[in-house]
Amino acid sequence: MQIITLISDTGVQDYYIASIKGALLKANPSFNIIDISHSIGAFDVANAAFQMRCSYKSFPAGTIHLVGVDSEPMIVPPAYSNESKFVPSYPTIMKFDDQYFISNDSGFFGAFLDEREPQELWRYKIDEKNLDELKFPMKNCFVKIADKIHQGQKLKNFANPINTYKKALIPKALIEEFTIRGMVIHIDAFGNLITNITRQDFERYPSDAPFTIRFHHDYFIDAISNSYNQVQNGERVAVFNENDYLEIAVNRGATTTTGGANKLFGVKTRDLVKVDFSPKGSLKTLF
Repeated sequence: MQIITLISDTGVQDYYIASIKGALLKANPSFNIIDISHSIGAFDVANAAFQMRCSYKSFPAGTIHLVGVDSEPMIVPPAYSNESKFVPSYPTIMKFDDQYFISNDSGFFGAFLDEREPQELWRYKIDEKNLDELKFPMKNCFVKIADKIHQGQKLKNFANPINTYKKALIPKALIEEFTIRGMVIHIDAFGNLITNITRQDFERYPSDAPFTIRFHHDYFIDAISNSYNQVQNGERVAVFNENDYLEIAVNRGATTTTGGANKLFGVKTRDLVKVDFSPKGSLKTLF
C-alpha cells in the first residue's frame, strides 16, 4: 500500500486538505494518506523542513511526501526572462533516503537537506498543456506527480534532472569556548520549547562540566533529564527529545488555565537560549 504524507500551511478550517485527499483517492483509492501537519505558518518553509526532518525517518522506503508550504510556483514569463527581479521556482521532486519529496522549490529542500545531498533531484516539466496544474498546485500538480511515481513511471518521462535548489535555513546554534547560543525554533502543541541546540552540540564539551541553560532573562535549568516525569509536576525540565534537540518544558504544565512553557515563561520562537559551561580548571569555575 502506497503511503503518502501531507504537510501544509493551509490549516484545517477550509476545504483545501479534504479536496487534496479526495484527489489522491480519486487517483488511487488504495493510497494510505497520513497528515504530518497543516499548522505550519504561512510560507514558513524552514518550519516545514524541521517538521519533516523530525518525522520522515519513521516512514518506510518508497513513501511519497507532499509539501504544500509556499507551494505556488513562480514561472518566469518569456517576456521577462532576462529580468533579474523574477526568481523562478518550480515544482520539484527529490529522492532522499529512498523516499520521495514533492515541493515547490522555494527553499524547502535547502532547509531539509542542510549539508546532506539528495539521491536525485528533478524539475517537473511545465508547458502550455499543463499550466492549469499550477492553480492549487498541491492538489492539481503534486497529486499527479505522486500518482506517476506510484505507477512506476520513470522521472525522466515528466521531469528534467537538476543539481541546484534554493536555500532556506534552519538556524544553527553558535558554539563558543564556554557557551552555546541557540534559539527556540518550534513550540509544540503542549507549549514545549524546542531549540536548535542538539545533543551533539553538548558533546563538544566535557561530560562532567557543570552547565546552566538560560532563557528569557532570569529562568535557568542546570540539568538534563531523561524524561519529563523526572521532575515534580509544574517544575521546569530540559530533555533531549527523540530527534536529539534540546527541549525546555514544564512537566504537566499544559493545562487549559496555565498553558505550557511558552506561556508560563513568556517565550516565543526565535527567543534566545544560552548554555553556559564551566569546565573544571577554567577561570569560570572560580566565580
